[in-house]
This record gives sequence, C-alpha cells and structure tokens, in this order.
Amino acid sequence: MPTVGGVLETALYVEDLDRSVTFYRDLFGFEELLRDDRMAALSVAGRNVLLLFRKGGSTRPTETPGGDIPPHDGNGNLHLAFGIAAEDLEPWELFLAEKGVAIESKVQAPRGGHSLYFRDPDGHCVEVATPGLWAIY
Repeated sequence: MPTVGGVLETALYVEDLDRSVTFYRDLFGFEELLRDDRMAALSVAGRNVLLLFRKGGSTRPTETPGGDIPPHDGNGNLHLAFGIAAEDLEPWELFLAEKGVAIESKVQAPRGGHSLYFRDPDGHCVEVATPGLWAIY
C-alpha cells in the first residue's frame, strides 16, 4: 500500500473571506500563500495549509493551467484543532481574552492533554490542544 505523509490541507467555508482571513492571520499569525475572489490559502506552521473558501464560490470546476479542480462546498459548523505546546496553554487563554475571543469550553483529556475551544466569525469550532490529547499526540 502507498503511504500518506499527513494532512496537507484543511478547508473551511466562510461567508466573508476578508473577515476570516483577518481573524486567522491576526489570531494565529498565519501567512497568506495565495488569494483570489473565491479562496485564500494560509500557511499553518510552515507545513500545513488552511484553505478558506467563500461559501458557494467553488461549486463549479476551477480551471487551472494544470487541470480542473473538482467542485466542492460545505455548510454547518465545522471543527479544526491546532497543536500547541503544553506551556502555551495559559498564554493562549490570556491571548484569546485580550483579543475578545470567548472560550466556549476547556477540556482535559484522559491522557492529560488540554484543549481550549472557541468560535471563528462563521461559528466554526476552533480548538488549540496540548500534547496528550491523542495516543499519537
């Protein structure tokens, strides 16, 4: 069986692309890799990509010089999590408060990891989590 090296891209579908790019850039410091009227690609820790698609903006194939990207779209409140160092949990909690981002929930996992859950401007459930959350993290 061929192997997979990891999750490269994660996508969220948003109402206001500018608002969402600003939220993720200002809160996490994510660098913008690519942007057009239907989407923005943000660098996560220099090794993963967060794709922000304008809702309804990718319901038709997207032509590129290398071939067509199939249509896709999404609705509802989705979830994604970003890994943080254990010693950064409290600083993240303070930073979110400074930014006016309400923490919806704090969870301690059975293996010892801790998570902070909050919402982005579109209501997506965003988590920052320390090691110990999963057997592999």
